Amino acid sequence: MRAWSALRRDPAFWVGVALAGLVVGASLAAPLLAPHDPDHAYRELMPLDGGALPPSATFPLGTDPDGRDYLSRLLFAGRATLLVGVGANLVAVLLGMVVGLVAGYAGTLRVPLPLGHHLPIPVEGFLMRVTDAALAFPALLLAVAASAVLGRSLGLVALIIAAVLWTTTARLVYGRVRTLRSAAFVVAGRALGSDTGAILRRHLLPFVLPLVLVYGALGIATTIAFEATLSFLGAGTPASDPTWGRMLAETVAWYRTDLRLPLLPGLAIALTVLAFTLVGEAARDAAEPRTQALR
Repeated sequence: MRAWSALRRDPAFWVGVALAGLVVGASLAAPLLAPHDPDHAYRELMPLDGGALPPSATFPLGTDPDGRDYLSRLLFAGRATLLVGVGANLVAVLLGMVVGLVAGYAGTLRVPLPLGHHLPIPVEGFLMRVTDAALAFPALLLAVAASAVLGRSLGLVALIIAAVLWTTTARLVYGRVRTLRSAAFVVAGRALGSDTGAILRRHLLPFVLPLVLVYGALGIATTIAFEATLSFLGAGTPASDPTWGRMLAETVAWYRTDLRLPLLPGLAIALTVLAFTLVGEAARDAAEPRTQALR
């Protein structure tokens, strides 16, 4: 309640919520708001010089160079962009949370062997070395290579982004759990006979979940920007699944003759990233006031 009280007094939070609500609402309502089929090319109306049509009553934001209504494509591309951003971020957050929880609590497991011996299994060390190895590789380079090998469908791009961005959540959760695993309530739970799964679910997860939700909101902004970067480099979604990043990559060459074409998807990406960044930053400052005071 104290965090929510601080959050609702933060104007940046409400600006972020308003922007995010506008973007999400417009994208979800794309079938109702789009004036034309986003994939239909009105080539019979195109000028002979091969340029795009300017904004008009028929095409409020004009067309792209292929004769497709630009407003309709922006609305439908927003759905795909948010699907990639939210889906990739959800997978990355869940994977990072599981790895961080297990590594932070397990430490070194001692498996009993015959004759009173034990086999030490360094779960914490193994999982954190895997996390460190993943952090050591450039995420963008890994994503481009994986996209070239596995393909570029919408779902695969989301999974590839999640596979290279889970490490941040894993490190955050690991640090929080490591400080809590020797707390009195955890020791009491073990003394009362609670197994590892019960301690993780009942005692540690409630302390970790607010942190994960806060950084999850920031993660949506990161995954959307990451997808746009992949598309700009030619490793993002295919033409059959247009996103704002894909639209930007397709029209960036027109920036001198028709700035509208790259500017509109670029603005959509920037506003969406700004919206989720404002929400995430405000939530983080409200949940962790000490961090804010130290900065």
